[in-house]
Amino acid sequence: MSTLDELANRMLSTGPDAPVALTRRIRLESVEGEDAVIFPPTYANIGYNIDTLADGTKVALIDSVGSQANRMEPIFKDSPYADLVPQITIKAGNNKEISIFEVGHRVADALVRSAALEGAEESLAEKVSHAFEELARGNALEMAKLAPTSLVFGVWDSRGEGMKVPRLINSVIRAYDVSQLHRSATYIPPLMPEDYAEIAGFKKEELEKAEGDPKNPMAKAGFVHVPSVNDPGGIIAKGGIDRNVTINLVALRKLEAGAETETLQRYILGLTLVAATYPQDGFLRQGCLLVEKPEESTPWQVMHRDGRHEEISLSHDDALAFAREASQAFGVGPSLKARFDAKLAKEVLAAAKKQKD
Repeated sequence: MSTLDELANRMLSTGPDAPVALTRRIRLESVEGEDAVIFPPTYANIGYNIDTLADGTKVALIDSVGSQANRMEPIFKDSPYADLVPQITIKAGNNKEISIFEVGHRVADALVRSAALEGAEESLAEKVSHAFEELARGNALEMAKLAPTSLVFGVWDSRGEGMKVPRLINSVIRAYDVSQLHRSATYIPPLMPEDYAEIAGFKKEELEKAEGDPKNPMAKAGFVHVPSVNDPGGIIAKGGIDRNVTINLVALRKLEAGAETETLQRYILGLTLVAATYPQDGFLRQGCLLVEKPEESTPWQVMHRDGRHEEISLSHDDALAFAREASQAFGVGPSLKARFDAKLAKEVLAAAKKQKD
């Protein structure tokens, strides 16, 4: 029995000493160095998501829990991970095919509920509804056979019965003790307003009026000077950048499937470990390319309910080998092909309107 097999037995134990979580803190820095400017995501109405703690320290969100999940899940589209899970693809239009691993709300997404299965009378939405119904009864088998990553990364059936499936893996990136910078710029057109007035027949006074107004159509088209002033210009993180990863073993042990509970839990654990240990691409967005600082990162730790923790060795290769064995024992569900159905989409919309009323 491998070390990971032994650890899995402990993690899936229902005894009072069963661990509650696996955790790891990964210290990150910009490829340009620890004092480099990095760019967090911007959000409507607030710009950067920066919180101020009671002591005045500022903490910036670099990548949210949802965004991290959306970066991890697509690995299951490709080799060597594709064999671990059923592949569900939805054809939309003549040329576009979308994998379920690229769909934001997973099996609860409107696209999935608007898809008809190829060569079957039952729609994909009906299979999803049945899986949620079984899950509500305490049987996770159908969901694990249909869309197991919805159990790993969580899903909310907001358009159905409202069931919420908690995430087993929680990952978030934050920067600490940050200072926000700003930037300004001016677009300078290749020709002056009088030149465009002469050669294009534009009215000079309209061009002059448009200068400095980014909402003006002539400014949007690029015919006049447009300044951009005091826009978000990134941050400097004096307190470092951390990616914190947690695997919720309590939620994992709540997944049951009758006589197949153990094999199901080991299967879902394997997928979770693969996703959690995968060497993540650090290119989050323009101006934010991060790499690990191994000397400042912590090893994986097993956390107990009384606060005890123990370090363990957990590599991605070990996780993948465990997941392969667990998937063979469980039996991966069949892959499915579906196509977007306008009639089903209208039914989804009608149901949403009725729910609102």
